Amino acid sequence: MSKKISIIGSGFSSLASACYLAKQGYEVSVFEKNNSLGGRARQFKKEGFTFDMGPSWYWMPDVFDKFFNDFGKKTSDYYTLKKLNPAYKVFFGKNDFIEIEDSLEKIKKVFEKHEKGSSIALEKFMAIAKDNYAIAVTDLLYKMPGLSPLELITKKTVLKAGSFLSNIRKEVRKRFKNKKLRLLLEFPVLFLGAKSSNTPAFYSFMNHADYGLGTWQPTNGFYDVVLAMVDLGKSLGVKYYVDHEVTSINIVDKKVDSITISNKKIKSDIVVSGADYAHTETLFNNKFRQYSKKYWSKRTWAPSSLLFYVGFDKKLKNVSHHNLFFDTDIDNHAKNIYDISNWPKDPLFYANFTSITNPKTAPKGCENAFFLIPIATNLDDNNDVREKYFEIIIKRLESLTGQTLKKNIIFKTSYCVNDFKEDYNSYGGNAYGLANTLLQTAFLRPKIRSKKLKNLYFSGQLTVPGPGVPPAIVSGKLVSDLIISNEKTI
Repeated sequence: MSKKISIIGSGFSSLASACYLAKQGYEVSVFEKNNSLGGRARQFKKEGFTFDMGPSWYWMPDVFDKFFNDFGKKTSDYYTLKKLNPAYKVFFGKNDFIEIEDSLEKIKKVFEKHEKGSSIALEKFMAIAKDNYAIAVTDLLYKMPGLSPLELITKKTVLKAGSFLSNIRKEVRKRFKNKKLRLLLEFPVLFLGAKSSNTPAFYSFMNHADYGLGTWQPTNGFYDVVLAMVDLGKSLGVKYYVDHEVTSINIVDKKVDSITISNKKIKSDIVVSGADYAHTETLFNNKFRQYSKKYWSKRTWAPSSLLFYVGFDKKLKNVSHHNLFFDTDIDNHAKNIYDISNWPKDPLFYANFTSITNPKTAPKGCENAFFLIPIATNLDDNNDVREKYFEIIIKRLESLTGQTLKKNIIFKTSYCVNDFKEDYNSYGGNAYGLANTLLQTAFLRPKIRSKKLKNLYFSGQLTVPGPGVPPAIVSGKLVSDLIISNEKTI
């Protein structure tokens, strides 16, 4: 009789691990607290508008391809991808913007316009980034369950030791003088949840993910990926349950025996939690917890977010699918996130308009918008504060794009710290997990397997490899590989 595996949560790491474990013959069930699958990548529809609730940047397509290839499938079996051109648009002020196009050769020309000789510097920088990417994905990402520091040591990484001791900001700024170009090269590591000055230079592989591999869009949005992974899982026998909140993990003889949902115990030979790591350890007796409240309070957290989902009754001008508004000081904003935990005075923000590339996500003649302001965790979150910040960004959007918009809003809702805590049991209301700083990389992250309960495992953005959708998918593979390997030795 096959062993029963219960997976808590249905984010990307959970969906991935469910598929890998079911493929090995385990009886796998996924239990989701909310009323739809996908975790932070859920989707909702309202008044004719369709919104992806979280992830919107489809980077590192090779990671998605590898996942489906592992099951004899192709990404194209499930959804269609379009490479965006421009990939995104960056606003520095009124009539002052840069569009990042869909090839390095085109991007080099843009750089050269802003700083003479920078195209050559960019080519050299990108060669290093590409090399780092190959090492990260081939030598590390899939072979790094965080069990030992030796996982980081290969012939190639030894030669890259200096790039782990330097940081992204330092490496970019010694090559480029133009402030805008510097910002363009430093911004991708924001996806790793830390300041460029605190992110090892090795992570320049994110620049290859950006300029080298490009920015893509699934036809109907990011939820296409969720549906694809669930479809694959069902074909492998995975069972999915929504509105099933796990309220306790029950331990017998120092092993997980079952989980409790709605006062009903569900026997489990193995439990994998893709839910918030800190929250998961509150579901059982203190003596079996690996990490204390003090431990979690002293971690460097990736940001939370103030999100707005907005419907306009007209098509917008002068914007692209992805838009970054860097018309204020990024260092001041970052200080408010990482150093002093305040609401930012002049926030940077991001805007995504999926209806530009897929009109079906909005009623005819309308536009849907997703706005994101990165903020510190655990901020005081209330409707007054949310409205204050919406006023700030909508006025800037109107000014920077030269159009009136506020009077054209026909739908608006927000999502912030309190919602992340309520919906995802997210520590501090974080949106992206633990930042990938040097001291929170690989074996220095919370362990993928409990040190005190041998049949309890973890996946997702608080363990290895780290924040982001591709790392979450890899996390699902890492935890399933570890379970399969451990089961073979029993």
